[in-house]
Amino acid sequence: MVDTLVARNVSILFTIGGDGTLRGAGAIAAEIARRGLPIAVIGVPKTIDNDINFIERSFGFITAAAEARRAIEGAHSEAIAARNGIGLVKLMGRESGFIAAHAALADSQVNFCLIPEQPFTLEAFLPALRNRLADRHHAVIAVAEGAGQELIGRQAGQDASGNAKLGDIGLFLREAIKVYFKELDVPINLKYIDPSYIIRSLPANAYDSAYGLLLGYNAVHAAMSGRTNMVVGYWSNEYTHVPIPLAAHKRKRIDPEGWLWNSVQLATGQGQLS
Repeated sequence: MVDTLVARNVSILFTIGGDGTLRGAGAIAAEIARRGLPIAVIGVPKTIDNDINFIERSFGFITAAAEARRAIEGAHSEAIAARNGIGLVKLMGRESGFIAAHAALADSQVNFCLIPEQPFTLEAFLPALRNRLADRHHAVIAVAEGAGQELIGRQAGQDASGNAKLGDIGLFLREAIKVYFKELDVPINLKYIDPSYIIRSLPANAYDSAYGLLLGYNAVHAAMSGRTNMVVGYWSNEYTHVPIPLAAHKRKRIDPEGWLWNSVQLATGQGQLS
């Protein structure tokens, strides 16, 4: 790849993506430095999971959270349309549950939000769901794709991006809920919604469009000023320069003791599920 950059007389390489893209960009920057070449490598954060370390928001996250809310609205409409209706929505978020958490905050109809950072057990979750149905006769569940992996076990091997393969928590919960209420002889009407790549492939909303433009401006300014092996970011109302090794060494995750998760628990009223 570095040979190609040299052959094509490229002096600035912009990489746009998440932590996998940044790891690749860091490897390219390291090889460029080893050769002593005058080529800058600048990253632009783009991942709907919002899991790049030391970057407050990544491009695409706000759009994804807004569309996730639309899926939740649909699940709520289905849930209230039948007695003991349950709307189960699986959202993206392999190791970080930011989409599910923010969608739950944006829509007060979510009664249970399940994320990778906060383990839960069926022994706690299913009775809580039963109590919710007994009280209100409908419920909405938002679950991030990486949640509950300790219940179903991670799959062997890795995907093409080097990520550990995940078990399907959405299908697992759907069947577990059906079996649980069948054993109780309680009729339910469960609708399972998996918007998946629809959320990721939508056009950016106004906020993300403007944000992406400003990230691009800052990326160009950083490269033209002689910086390299860094990703432009945003933190506390300021655009920032974050070293790629620092941004990519681990994923940003929700703190189970922090303000965001506490706010989600208050919004859903779900209590402790572990």
